[in-house]
Amino acid sequence: MFLKAADKKDKNTGKIYRYYKLCESYRIGENTRHRAILNLGKLEELIGADERKLLADRIEQLLLGHQPLFTEDLPSHIEKLAKYYSAQIKHKGLSQTFNNHGKEIKSKEESKDFQELDIKSLRLEDVREIGCEWLCKQVLEELDMRACLTRLGWDDAQSSKALLHIISRACYPASEHKTAQWVNDNSSVSELFNMPLGSISRFHLYRASSMLYKDKQAIETFLSVKTNELFDIADNIILCDLTNTYFEGSKKGSKLAKFHKSKEKRNDAKLVALALVVNIEGFVKYSKIYRGNIAECKTLKEIVDELSERTSFTGRKPIVVIDAGIATDDNLKMLKSSQYQYVCVSRSKLKDYQAVGQSIVHLQDKRGQSIDVRWVKKQGDDDQYLYVHSKMKAVKEASMNGHFCNRYEEELDNIARSIHKKGCTKKYGKILERIGRIKERYSAANKHYQIDVKEKDGIAVLVSWKRKTLTPPQGEGVYFIRTNADEQDEIKIWNIYNTIREIEAVFRVLKTDLSLRPIHHQKDEFSEAHLYLGILAYTLVNTIRFRLKKHGIHHDWRNIVRIMNTQKAGTITMLQRNGKFMNIRVCSNPTIGAQEIYSAMGYKPMPFHRKTFVFPEN
Repeated sequence: MFLKAADKKDKNTGKIYRYYKLCESYRIGENTRHRAILNLGKLEELIGADERKLLADRIEQLLLGHQPLFTEDLPSHIEKLAKYYSAQIKHKGLSQTFNNHGKEIKSKEESKDFQELDIKSLRLEDVREIGCEWLCKQVLEELDMRACLTRLGWDDAQSSKALLHIISRACYPASEHKTAQWVNDNSSVSELFNMPLGSISRFHLYRASSMLYKDKQAIETFLSVKTNELFDIADNIILCDLTNTYFEGSKKGSKLAKFHKSKEKRNDAKLVALALVVNIEGFVKYSKIYRGNIAECKTLKEIVDELSERTSFTGRKPIVVIDAGIATDDNLKMLKSSQYQYVCVSRSKLKDYQAVGQSIVHLQDKRGQSIDVRWVKKQGDDDQYLYVHSKMKAVKEASMNGHFCNRYEEELDNIARSIHKKGCTKKYGKILERIGRIKERYSAANKHYQIDVKEKDGIAVLVSWKRKTLTPPQGEGVYFIRTNADEQDEIKIWNIYNTIREIEAVFRVLKTDLSLRPIHHQKDEFSEAHLYLGILAYTLVNTIRFRLKKHGIHHDWRNIVRIMNTQKAGTITMLQRNGKFMNIRVCSNPTIGAQEIYSAMGYKPMPFHRKTFVFPEN
């Protein structure tokens, strides 16, 4: 084995870096070839060519099971690196020469193997899914997750179980009990990690989840930086939002589970809140689990305080995009004091404002719907406001308001008739109270009406009303985008705000595709581990979908799983003439759809071609 140098240019700085590959030589017939086994990075720990040669030689010795004659002369840092890289090579099966126990790779003709077999004895056994699992395993290798866990002090067995659990959550989101059944009965995922079939229990998965959550901060920071470097992402825009999910069960004694307004309309169940910060490509930069009854506007300061150290940007501030629920005046002041630029929807419609300039910009949203935007200014406010009028939003709001207005008028009719009926309340103060309750119940419709109540000697004698005519600036389909950014292009600010849809898509994938809801765990520590495992699985899913979108493949995750599950692994069993059974473990070729995904990802389509075992006949 030997080390081969290669130069790589940084796209942003133009600086050229030198990194090293571990290579091996092999023969095919009379020809000698070289093969790159593993990328070793910059190897800044090593000084000069002599130490690099020592590292290559020591890796080869470890793979062959040899020991150097004078171990005390070998520097400790070289021994440490050699053990780390040789473990990676063994685990991934990267060296074909040493996988063949030091033998030369034979030519095609020499490698053919003809056997006499009893065709009637042929059986296909132990068929399992392998396509989705193999795709996900290669993603985790690209994200360098095993190296991350190794640096955190995990041993190889612990890392394998944790990675297996992340893959399982992505491919088959279920409880730990059902996941263990799937791993042991239906999937080849344990085979990909060289674990005996049937060896995984739900207790292994519980422990793996808990250990992952324990190292949450370090893993989250590692993945944030890794995805930025891997896909050349700058994090110029980040999105912050809060969602909640519900529990099944009473959750007595829980500090997390609290009753609150449920976004899933499950007000009968206790909730837990999940705050996420993602970039516009959908990669998670930061996550935090809160009590179910926390208000959205109370979480932002803690997020911002930890944001810089959890992400790859330093010395610069991205634009923070938040929804109206978080965009309180206090939060916006806090963002300004922290020198962040922000874009959000104003929590209230402006009334007293002036147009900046004369032009209205006409554009279309992703659905082709017409949108009108223009800059406006509010006196005494340093922020800029973008007036937005959507015609389709106006139609939708008009329809909803029409429904509420009908109900509103029915209630007013009832009050108007009641003051002329015997036995009904007619006191002026009581009538005003009834009208006040109607206004509160139908607040969206109330702005359309002017109500007049006439009284005589403290008795209401007439209730009348008339409907107002509202122009678009106060009427349907209008909202205001607020920002302190220096950007003057209306279309850019409108597009920046609409990236908030990306975090909504993240929540949708987590809750629906990865079964983050409902939570069945009764202990808070297991509930938190369950949520974080879903976030790790989402990072894996988003990596796949992000790269596929670059190649024009826009499948949702469930469709990707369906396509990849067409690839199976199975064992063909046949009786030979010599009375021994030959078992051949083979992997099916990917279908056209699966091959398209492998090609777009740049991954190997086959985890293995065949494994042969021979046993005597019973």
